[in-house]
Amino acid sequence: MDSLTITAAGGMRARLESLDLLANNISNAATAGYKADREFYGLYISEDAASDAADGGADALRLPVVERNWIDHAQGAVTLTGNSMDLALSGKGFFSVNGPSGPLYTRDGGLRVSALGVVESRNGYPVRTEGGGQIKAEPGIPLEFKADGSVFQEGQPLGRLELSDVTKPEFLAKEGGNYFRLVDPAGLTKAPSVQVVQGGLEASNSGPAESAIRLVNVLRQFEMLQRAVAMGTEMNKKAVEEVARP
Repeated sequence: MDSLTITAAGGMRARLESLDLLANNISNAATAGYKADREFYGLYISEDAASDAADGGADALRLPVVERNWIDHAQGAVTLTGNSMDLALSGKGFFSVNGPSGPLYTRDGGLRVSALGVVESRNGYPVRTEGGGQIKAEPGIPLEFKADGSVFQEGQPLGRLELSDVTKPEFLAKEGGNYFRLVDPAGLTKAPSVQVVQGGLEASNSGPAESAIRLVNVLRQFEMLQRAVAMGTEMNKKAVEEVARP
């Protein structure tokens, strides 16, 4: 296979991986607190090809690849809902909840009070307070959340939400739609500058309009690469026919 076809085919594979990320972003465009997945492109060269090129052989063929994925932690727009159990964060930081396998972190502040009086997330994960405790409240009685995360019910303090952050974004890995787990416990820190906004939710930072534009661009690139593969195939066919002709 010639280098044109190989390079174009490599580009098509990279665009297919991008389509997978875009499909996930589009499906979560309405998920509160969702953070979009992005891709980082690079050039791949095999060790054998690099060794041959270093020994004075032909130039090594470099193929476009999605080198790694990364999470875009840019803040989404805060939409006011009027629901006192909906919380948003202004600034860097995360709510902390007790997941099935340990603490999880999220920007989705949609909360509720269970029948047992435990303040929990939409998925039923108890919300953590500073120190790892839980918030107990009387069902049916409104809660008041202060900007620093303090929780009150009928003027009585119930605790303070654990607002966490990480020193580096790569210390977090996705765990479901809008939850994150900590990869390196040493990277966990407090979020002193973040503020809690009661009565609102943070929208996904992957808007449908932006995702649609990215989707069109990727599809156009894939189409052009597909034409390049067809062109390379046709060139190879003609070359074979010309060589075989007496």
